[in-house]
Amino acid sequence: MRRTSASLVAGALVAALAWTSGPSSPANALDPAAGVADLGQDINKILSDSRLTVARAGVVVKSASTGEELYSTDAGKLMTPASNTKLFTSAAAVETLGLDHRFTTGVLASGRRAGSALAGDLVLRGTGDPTMLAEDYDALAAEVAAAGVKVVTGRLVADDTWFDGQRLGNDWSWDDETAYYAAPISALTASPDRDYDAGSVIVSVSAADGQVKVTTTPETDYLKIVNKATVGSETDVLIERQHGSRTVVITGTVADPYQEWVAVDDPAAYAASLFRAALTKHGVKVLGRTVAGAAPEGAAVLAEHRSMTLGELLVPFMKLSNNIHAEILTKAMGRKVAGQGTWSAGLKVATDFAKANGVQVINMRDGSGLSRRDGFSPGSIAQLLTAVRAKPWFKTWYDSLPVAGNADRFVGGTLRSRMRNTPAANNVHAKTGSLTGVTSLSGYVTSADGEPLVFSIMLNQYLSGSPKDIEDKIAVRLAQFSRANPVDAATAELRSAQDPSAGDLECSWLKPAQC
Repeated sequence: MRRTSASLVAGALVAALAWTSGPSSPANALDPAAGVADLGQDINKILSDSRLTVARAGVVVKSASTGEELYSTDAGKLMTPASNTKLFTSAAAVETLGLDHRFTTGVLASGRRAGSALAGDLVLRGTGDPTMLAEDYDALAAEVAAAGVKVVTGRLVADDTWFDGQRLGNDWSWDDETAYYAAPISALTASPDRDYDAGSVIVSVSAADGQVKVTTTPETDYLKIVNKATVGSETDVLIERQHGSRTVVITGTVADPYQEWVAVDDPAAYAASLFRAALTKHGVKVLGRTVAGAAPEGAAVLAEHRSMTLGELLVPFMKLSNNIHAEILTKAMGRKVAGQGTWSAGLKVATDFAKANGVQVINMRDGSGLSRRDGFSPGSIAQLLTAVRAKPWFKTWYDSLPVAGNADRFVGGTLRSRMRNTPAANNVHAKTGSLTGVTSLSGYVTSADGEPLVFSIMLNQYLSGSPKDIEDKIAVRLAQFSRANPVDAATAELRSAQDPSAGDLECSWLKPAQC
């Protein structure tokens, strides 16, 4: 994962100054009510956009330091939050698991050793690490070889029993089954890249010598590739895994190189296949087949890999709006608190956390926001954003939010191409949310007076193009807000950079990454 950049350090310094001091008091302050009134008028004007004529729009703006409500419309109405759900999931996970939490992936031996032979099974056991790469499984295999094991007479057992066997959310669309952003959730999985898109494989096609060449990242024989594509004058290709299978069918024409991130059907079996290949590479032969199962009590640990901390994982999770991370953390919370790695147990932990922090009415159906039955109000999100400012882990969590207009992908995240060259750039720290007909933006902004504000913008059921620019205009206006010097609505800067995404998905979900 990319390390903290200079721009992130600078941004964190500015944020720390703004978020640890109260609002400034200009010497020639005007009636503060005038600034609030102007703000309300301008937000109403922005929300009068014709694209919202039949839509539902909820907006809340509060002073983070005093709790004063500066603007509100439909604050208490439950709406579909999309990825704003991750605000609750991430905060609850940090509170429950701790910033220092690490996932472990281990290799265990069941049976007895006789020289270089293991008379028994070799077990690969996961606890939910979404950051495991092929190179990490290779390192585990190297440790097994270094321990002197050359032959395993039994089976290779893939143990993902730390979580339950439900792989997909109850409300997730079947259309998304093969999409990497809706990959199956497993305690044993693998990622193809350092965005840590767990449970997926990158399938690449290119034209060479009159034929279409297909490669995968990581290199694996787990998928069965059926290549029906032909070389053509343009690239118009479909790469799709068939439902409920390992078969990936490629059709269409290829001129220029193209890639698709494809979710696998069984992440544990996929991870085990990578590990078996690595064992072979390091001279360890497993005579038996690969099976699913649990490590028996008393199995000896031969090798172990520990993930980055949760504090570090928050960056790719929140900046890039990673759904799989959200669901893994949900089940991890359930496992820790209730001893059950299930959605129901984990979601109870998250909702209990919300209620303990003053949020009374929410409906969480998953941890990521893929479910259209998730229900939050702008007021509930604003309450969460206000409450967590008092947490000892707040700064780390705050720094994990996307930063408007910051070009560094692991700083700007899903906001890196939005609100550039405006007062909101490198100021707004907020979580985006996108589904068809749903967009949301909730987070923090420092006003022109230096006053920290919390805000939540939720737009549902619009029928035309994505109105993300409406969110941007409101956020920019909040960055301009001044109690002392009301902004002239006629000259207010309300421009915002266009979001490069298709609007119906988070821009980070479009691969290769659009943001």
